[in-house]
Amino acid sequence: MEDIPGLPNDYFDKVVSIYALGWTVDLKKTLSNIFRSLKPGGEFIFSWEHPIHTKLAYENGQFILNGSFLKEGPETVIWRDVPVVMYRRKVSTFVNELINAGFVIEQIIEESNIPQNDKSNPARWYSGDRAKITPSTLIVKSRKI
Repeated sequence: MEDIPGLPNDYFDKVVSIYALGWTVDLKKTLSNIFRSLKPGGEFIFSWEHPIHTKLAYENGQFILNGSFLKEGPETVIWRDVPVVMYRRKVSTFVNELINAGFVIEQIIEESNIPQNDKSNPARWYSGDRAKITPSTLIVKSRKI
């Protein structure tokens, strides 16, 4: 993601990243490339799994923190029975790197799109019970001025 050759400068009106930005290894370089490729006034909107959501586990009938929210960096997790490397970042890291790249933050949304009355198994990654105590998604809207 941080090494996409041939991106034009000042070209795009809007860049949207839906559950992809968090996979980047070099967040600073990726955001710099996005900023460079946007026209002045262009928007960058991204969503990613909320960092606190990933630290919540359901064990023995209750939710617990499963690791430190403050720890950032690569972490190997099992996704669909396959080990993958995720890059854990705090909300402040995303926001500060956007600012450092030159973006102006316009809106931050911390939401769960799971209905509060969802009766699915609380151990499910996206469950109503989990949504009642932590947001599942982080959405950030920013702009190149």
